Amino acid sequence: MSRHQRVQSSSEGHKEPHSVSLKVLRLSRPSLAYQYPLPQSGLSDAQKAPIKAALSCPSSDPDDQFILSPLLTLPPAFGAAYVGENFSCTLCANNELDSRPDGGNVVTSVHISAEIVTPSLTVPLDLATSISADAGHTDLGSSLEPEKSLQWIVRYDLKEEGNHVLAVTVTYTEPHESLNKEQQEGPGASSTRVRTFRKLYQFIAQQCLAVRTKSGDLPPLAATDETGVTKTRLMRYVLEAQLENMGEVPICLETVVLLPKPPFKSTSLNWDMSSPECKERNSPILNARDVTQVAFLLEQRMGDLEGEEALRKDLARDGRAILGQLSIEWRSGMGDRGSLSTGWLTSRRR
Repeated sequence: MSRHQRVQSSSEGHKEPHSVSLKVLRLSRPSLAYQYPLPQSGLSDAQKAPIKAALSCPSSDPDDQFILSPLLTLPPAFGAAYVGENFSCTLCANNELDSRPDGGNVVTSVHISAEIVTPSLTVPLDLATSISADAGHTDLGSSLEPEKSLQWIVRYDLKEEGNHVLAVTVTYTEPHESLNKEQQEGPGASSTRVRTFRKLYQFIAQQCLAVRTKSGDLPPLAATDETGVTKTRLMRYVLEAQLENMGEVPICLETVVLLPKPPFKSTSLNWDMSSPECKERNSPILNARDVTQVAFLLEQRMGDLEGEEALRKDLARDGRAILGQLSIEWRSGMGDRGSLSTGWLTSRRR
């Protein structure tokens, strides 16, 4: 796996092999396979090869201009992990002992724990049961017969860039045949022993969507009472954001929403604007390194006393008004979800 490293733990220094092995595989969606038709231009009829000869999925009506096929391709490597997306993998514990006629070599009390170490904290992960090679054996602490396996799934929403380490600890009880018969019959003798090992899997979480913002002031709006007398001036701002796809695959922006802080209200100036003439919303698709821009209008609501007080304190402290937070959701080409929220965005210093 090109972008994935397994770090050897200290417990692996034991020379005696373990009865239980651990396999960790990342779960990801497949992609559509590509097919490249042979060029036909500039060749005589005798030199032209059949179009079907170069197609990975031949059909009765081939299209020599369309490179996508209905076949699905599994990822050949670990792939890239992006901030804002869900990282999931399967943990598979296998009993490597050979089966015996007397029913021995059964490993018992199999326990697996997993945690992920991010650049700032360590998070224990919940294990969800999965379909295993031996149906019916998916519970932690269960027995594992020879040449059988148990599977669990762990998931984690990536929130930080940088190095991440998935740490998996396996504890089990195995039959121990080093004791002779006389020792086994003695008081307190045992024919089993508890063993444990720990494996570390390192990967890097990359930024999928880069967000750059800029705010600007608009002339305030005069608010009048019923008699037409100006009571106050309501502040207005415009917030612009530039979104760049930093990943390797195209993404489709589903929602880009500005969550305003009181006393402001937000109006989108983007493709999701409500218009009586436009009934369909064409969400933008960003290929790798593509950039799109979004904008929002923020207007102060009249009568929000609590929000007005907080706004006055912000302006008095550093001359900036806290406007809100951007919330962005997207999908990859095969439907993987991603989401991102920015910190509090402010206006320019007055």
